[in-house]
Amino acid sequence: STHIGRLKGAESGRVPLPLSPKEMPVADISNSTILIVATDGFEESELFGPLRILGDRGAEVKLASPDLKPIQATVHDDPGKTIRPDLTLDQARAEDYDALILPGGVRNPDQLRTNKAAIDLIRAFADAGKPVAAICHGPWLLVEADLVRGKTATSWPSIRTDLRNAGANVVDQPAVTDGNIVTSRNPDDGPAFTEAG
Repeated sequence: STHIGRLKGAESGRVPLPLSPKEMPVADISNSTILIVATDGFEESELFGPLRILGDRGAEVKLASPDLKPIQATVHDDPGKTIRPDLTLDQARAEDYDALILPGGVRNPDQLRTNKAAIDLIRAFADAGKPVAAICHGPWLLVEADLVRGKTATSWPSIRTDLRNAGANVVDQPAVTDGNIVTSRNPDDGPAFTEAG
């Protein structure tokens, strides 16, 4: 199976969405370039956690959004931190990156699923066989990109019917890897997501 850690320069191991340094795998990801796609309403820990930890491990991590204005996180339903994207979705190309991370939050994937550039980019990563990791409500984007048909996946409970209707075999597990698609239920499943694959 394809692990998110099968990146340029990594001979083995995984590059997951860990939540703390002790959950980091031992894979060398220092030559990897990872793209995170998000917009307003992303869940704060699902973007800032991977950004910090992967960056600390030497990966180059970039954030793409519909435009370059700062985007606002949520912490559950409350406002969180803001962050300025590095590039727009129109500027991002799958061939420039080794893996894709799709954080959740409710508004973030709900807005992005109607953005053609976002969906085309997600499909390009998947078509290239590159790891695509989606957590919490992030799998909504996989549904929109038609990437869950025939796959086993998990998500936040309220969108599992959407996954099932899109042809996924939906399971209630902390993390699931099926081919190059990695899904997880919520930020609390970080340790299991780290070991997914």
